[in-house]
Amino acid sequence: MDREPLVSVIIPIYNAERTLRRCVDSVLNQSYRNLQVILVDDGSQDRSGAICLEYEARDPRVFVIRKPQSGVSDSRNQAMDQAAGVYLQFVDSDDWVAEDATRVMVEAAETSGSDLVITHFFRVKKNRIRARGHIREAEVMSRCRFAEYMMEKPANYYYGVMWNKLYRREIMNRYQIRCGRDICWCEDFLLNLHYLCYVKTVAAVPYPAYYYVKNKNSLVAREATMKHVIQMKKFTFSYYKALYEQMDLYEENKAKINRYFLAMAEDGR
Repeated sequence: MDREPLVSVIIPIYNAERTLRRCVDSVLNQSYRNLQVILVDDGSQDRSGAICLEYEARDPRVFVIRKPQSGVSDSRNQAMDQAAGVYLQFVDSDDWVAEDATRVMVEAAETSGSDLVITHFFRVKKNRIRARGHIREAEVMSRCRFAEYMMEKPANYYYGVMWNKLYRREIMNRYQIRCGRDICWCEDFLLNLHYLCYVKTVAAVPYPAYYYVKNKNSLVAREATMKHVIQMKKFTFSYYKALYEQMDLYEENKAKINRYFLAMAEDGR
């Protein structure tokens, strides 16, 4: 690349003082330097806010938003409203990124012209770190081809989360794609489904660019009661089905697509 396009890295934060420095340091110390790092302190009660301000004073690439607690979706949305990058990247405050994470994704987007880049990731559980993903080979594909892959593992974190992907900000803004503030689970999957409606090509990169920390006390784990899972499955399926109908893939693959109701959330192959 002759000139590195600006990437806005969005990190929502709530009471994350134990892991925040590891997270932010991993982003700032990457090989890719042209970053706008947006730290959104969602009304933390610990030292997270002070830590954010330390980074803002130290590094001109860091921009801090402090607000009353309103949830991770609103944190991401406010950051997207302030973002200036050509691309958007999302990181959770208890996780961290690989040294070449942003560079690998940007190079894939720039060389292929793809609207979405998706990578593998590492799952971190205590002292065990394992690579996870689904599309095994590097591939630049049409949206329909990507949707066919997604039929196989619709509840896999690989497809549902935001943190192993690179997005074009222009698409997010043109179609006003944002996280749903009224839901606290699957909001990232819904955003991805909405974004895919406007994607032409997807670049899959089998490089583990992200370290996801498996946390039993996370919001997702607390919310994942059977009753709540069923409710959210019903809610999200209408969007999932609509995507395939838009591509004229639903009738032909109805049985496979309807298996979404039986698919259990998983963070690996």
